[in-house]
Amino acid sequence: MITAIALGVLVGLVLGLTGAGGSIFAVPLLMWGLEWTLPQAVPVALLAVCIGAGFGTVVAWDVRLVRYRAALLMALAAWLMAPFGLHAARVLAVDILTLSFALVLLLVGVRLLIQASRTPDDAAVVRATVAVCHLDPGTGRFDWTPLSLAVISAIGALTGFLSGMLGVGGGFVIVPSLRAATDLSMHSAVATSLMAIALISGGTVGVAVLQGQSIPWLVALPFVAGTVIGMSGGRHVAARIAGPRLQQGFAGAMLVVAVAMAWPLLG
Repeated sequence: MITAIALGVLVGLVLGLTGAGGSIFAVPLLMWGLEWTLPQAVPVALLAVCIGAGFGTVVAWDVRLVRYRAALLMALAAWLMAPFGLHAARVLAVDILTLSFALVLLLVGVRLLIQASRTPDDAAVVRATVAVCHLDPGTGRFDWTPLSLAVISAIGALTGFLSGMLGVGGGFVIVPSLRAATDLSMHSAVATSLMAIALISGGTVGVAVLQGQSIPWLVALPFVAGTVIGMSGGRHVAARIAGPRLQQGFAGAMLVVAVAMAWPLLG
């Protein structure tokens, strides 16, 4: 129990410092700290994902940045695909799953390093030049067409599969996809992704339970409690050190963890 709480506090600190993206460290920490395989760590890690994203959603909701219909549509599509991701986690070799997770960490880490090196003006232009999902200028909501429904659903479906297979929230899929396919601002894309991630991760845990997967609650609950405690502390520290340096440090940690996960399997 003490180990689970300590691991949860570590994940929570990263969540508080970096936002929901910090939950990507939940899987490797559970694997190393408790000597679990990746499939064992997935459902417990998703609980941390759900908490971090849910907290972020509440904050973003207050400032009306969340496009909740898009988030609900992505979540619905994700719930339909999550069983396939969970099945993949059961049938694929653990080494393949671990390498896949390391690859995700590597890609996300490199992307964050690139983002951190941009000026705000440079970052502002990295968005859809020809959006296929448009906002209504009068309401600020999506103008739902068959194409926009299909695109948003596809984003959710891919996220749900990865969530079930690797135990990740999928913000690294949702945010750039929304920016590429819609005319949402970066702040709104992130806020909408947080709601979708909270729903997707929580729903994936529910699907896992319905499929008969055992959740080690004696570990999961202390881990979740530690995550909440760590988030509280992390948020206080984040206000003092937020900025490109923090993002670069977060990205660097991702790259180190990716190499540490992959090296024993490739060496």
